[in-house]
Amino acid sequence: MKTYDLYRDGQWVKPIIDDFIEVENPATKEVIGRVPAAHEEDVELAIEGAKKALSEWSSLKLEDRIDYIEKILEYLKDKKEDIAKTIHEELGSPIEFSKETQTNSYFPHIEDYIRLAKDYKFVEKFDGYEVHKEPVGVVACLTPWNYPLGQIVKKVIPALLTGNTVVLKPSQSTPITAYYVMEAAHQAKLPKGVLQLVTGRGSEVGNIMAKNIDINKISYTGSTKGGSSIYSQAAGDVKRITLELGGKSPAVLLEGADYEKALRLVLNTVYFNTGQTCSAKTRLIAPRKDKEKIEELLVKLTKEYKFGDPKDKETQVGPLQSKKQLEKVTSLVAIGKTEAEVLYEAEAYSDKGYYFGPVIFTEVSPDAKIAQEEIFGPVLSVIYYDSVEEAVEIANNSIYGLAGMVFGKEEDAKEIAMKIKSGQVQINGASTTLNAPFGGFKQSGIGREGSKFGFEEYIELKTIFV
Repeated sequence: MKTYDLYRDGQWVKPIIDDFIEVENPATKEVIGRVPAAHEEDVELAIEGAKKALSEWSSLKLEDRIDYIEKILEYLKDKKEDIAKTIHEELGSPIEFSKETQTNSYFPHIEDYIRLAKDYKFVEKFDGYEVHKEPVGVVACLTPWNYPLGQIVKKVIPALLTGNTVVLKPSQSTPITAYYVMEAAHQAKLPKGVLQLVTGRGSEVGNIMAKNIDINKISYTGSTKGGSSIYSQAAGDVKRITLELGGKSPAVLLEGADYEKALRLVLNTVYFNTGQTCSAKTRLIAPRKDKEKIEELLVKLTKEYKFGDPKDKETQVGPLQSKKQLEKVTSLVAIGKTEAEVLYEAEAYSDKGYYFGPVIFTEVSPDAKIAQEEIFGPVLSVIYYDSVEEAVEIANNSIYGLAGMVFGKEEDAKEIAMKIKSGQVQINGASTTLNAPFGGFKQSGIGREGSKFGFEEYIELKTIFV
């Protein structure tokens, strides 16, 4: 079992206090590594180093910053098998899913950011004035455990390309993946202080960053409760902030849609990554008149997914990430059984890890707890409607507004999509891309990630009158 260090000012350093967090493999409950639980002095030293590095890094030529990012990308590609294996072990995701979805899919995303930087107009001239697009400053990136590489890419890469320095704090549950990014920066000889790593307990490190006046911006992905706390603390000195928070996303099934195709696409979002995806379409809003047919298909299709040991190449869905997640999902499913009917429930694969089988609830009230609260597990709630107007009302009956799906005749589906209050909506399973803006309405967050809109989250505008 390896014990890891912090990364500060271009070198690996021991934490000031001998305090560590054990990282567990959720498929076996075995400890696979230890990372430092950074304390206040560790965090403050990392922020101080990033502040010192800011002037030189932000004034560096864009092509030089791009060169560093290209070297980082090259290293990550070389280590893709090791990264996927690490995600497989610390997240518990099946090995093929860890390779393709959790690792390889993010390399083109980095390339997209590089292309965007090359083409981006950092100075725009207008009649009588110029708009200069400058870095925000020192950015704290707080990333979640469910996409341990992807969320680092979506925050750190655009922040560095736009001339900011970064203090990265990965989730305490899946922190080891972050070490590949830091080693990539180290091998690329990124100037000291430009990218710092502090591992630690979420609320402790996050709170220190939120209150530190030398942090100019926070980019946070996690629960709405955690984001709200960060937001309120960051307000003290009016920090810039991007929040990517929770979701309870709807999938609206219109009469006449290809039900089997639609339901398979919906279930993919609910089951893959064991439902631990903020944009999972966990509320199926379906026409009551076709209830019997829809429920038969849901059961038939669910039985085709292979839940089990993530080491098995045939496995599509592994365990939940932690004991805490297992307890949360188990508790909410128990509540669901008092609120709705169970259409389907499978036994957990094993008790040797944090396994949980798929569950489908039917005849769910739009106001039920399981229809309102983010469960973050392989659990689907089916809500029936009698009119399209009612379907739209149900879809928008949520504190969240992150994503959605609509299936039906394209013209009708687009009309419904325009009425759904969420940051993204897919029509008839249209392909998505990481290079489109991602983020939510309402309590799903503030700001966007991906595309030029996510790129610009790390920029301040300065107007100069000429």
